[in-house]
Amino acid sequence: MRDRGQPRICVPIVETSLNQAQKNVYQASKIADLIELRMDYLKTPQVPTFLNDREKPFIITHRRKEEGGKHKRDEKKRFETLEEAILQGVEYVDVEVRSQRSLLHHLISHRRETRIILSYHDFQKTPSIKELKNLFNHMVQWDVDIIKIVTLAQSWEDNLNILSLIPYSRKRNQEILAFCMGSKGKISRILSPLMGGAWTYATLNRGKGSAPGQLTVYEVKEIWERLR
Repeated sequence: MRDRGQPRICVPIVETSLNQAQKNVYQASKIADLIELRMDYLKTPQVPTFLNDREKPFIITHRRKEEGGKHKRDEKKRFETLEEAILQGVEYVDVEVRSQRSLLHHLISHRRETRIILSYHDFQKTPSIKELKNLFNHMVQWDVDIIKIVTLAQSWEDNLNILSLIPYSRKRNQEILAFCMGSKGKISRILSPLMGGAWTYATLNRGKGSAPGQLTVYEVKEIWERLR
């Protein structure tokens, strides 16, 4: 597992055209530690050739509609895109634990050098600590590289629930991404990497987020600087 050190930021790219996505990737490469390309936003969801010249590690995500994504077509086609990313040697692929089990098993077992992020999103609420730990225990059985659990904060206390997964995960030597969405979840996005979460997500510009409650890269860096 990665040692706790300098907190990292991943910038999601949520453009519909490859041309604009490439421009944003170029800009993000100057300030981000990682870049997530959201394939489900693209009109033609194909792994772009500009990844061959990438300067930062990439996450390829093809999020299904049920978990906040734009993809609402054939599941097999969605997984073919993720498999193509693995064949091209991308650093990370993000895939939902509630995906079709056979497709998920095939993807994980053929990951090659790509690290798999197994994700779960709840856009309605944050479960109890007990439920979150049960979810984590289920997800860890898939033997993936990183577990990602993201929920909606309905109260300030929900941030404490989700952040409690970080020490729980670290004791089990499992790398994790855990934070809340929504306006009340912003604080967990700030604190998660400081507590040992793998990284946080922040946007290049306001209005270009991939989930509710995302701050900009500049806001996150300014807050971290003030906390030092």
